[in-house]
Amino acid sequence: MKWLLALSLPAALIAPMAMANDHDDVVKRLNAATTVMKEIFDAPDKGIPHDLMDKAHCIVVVPNLKQAGFIVGAKYGKGFLSCRRPNGGWTGPAAIRIEGGSFGLQIGAGETDVIALVMNESGARRMINSEFKIGGEAQAMAGPVGRSAQAETDATMKAEILGYSRSRGVFAGVALEGSTIREDKSDNRAIYNTDYSNKDILETTRPKTPAEALPFIEELNSQSRWEKHG
Repeated sequence: MKWLLALSLPAALIAPMAMANDHDDVVKRLNAATTVMKEIFDAPDKGIPHDLMDKAHCIVVVPNLKQAGFIVGAKYGKGFLSCRRPNGGWTGPAAIRIEGGSFGLQIGAGETDVIALVMNESGARRMINSEFKIGGEAQAMAGPVGRSAQAETDATMKAEILGYSRSRGVFAGVALEGSTIREDKSDNRAIYNTDYSNKDILETTRPKTPAEALPFIEELNSQSRWEKHG
């Protein structure tokens, strides 16, 4: 019995340690996502147009998306999704994974930061699903770059999702065509300490935004005013 008890003790300690590691990883990713937003939003000339950010219904931020060099076109990243509340503020972040798709030639091997703006209610509803494919279910286009989007075409303004990427200091619009976005339940559990789905986080008031996620939400609130359009 003693040796069985001795063997069981490490296993009893491993689970809490693994949970702590998962939590630390998610917090690091949240901090990286916050930094990505701040750097891109604060760019003096080439950034996301303020008027588009003010109209966005949701935002996806994926820091350090990776491309697998041994598989052509294989891409994978983890990030966060936040959507507008009825008062124009932003929900707590819901964890997502993004896989596959086309991210432009400027990415190449290595890592890139990806941001996607969801521009209407139908796109927001699709985004809240547990899984969907950009381009197959939601029209996506490369987002315009600059401080104002007023000169852009009507076609661009009608896109449900506008994509952006930054790699090696190069910031550009990118369509994200063919990318699949899935909710990441394990990361939600790590930060909220409860098995919330993305729908729970984005459409209800039940989850209290964790303290670790407040800088992410504060950055969003500081960078946008709510201009609701149908």
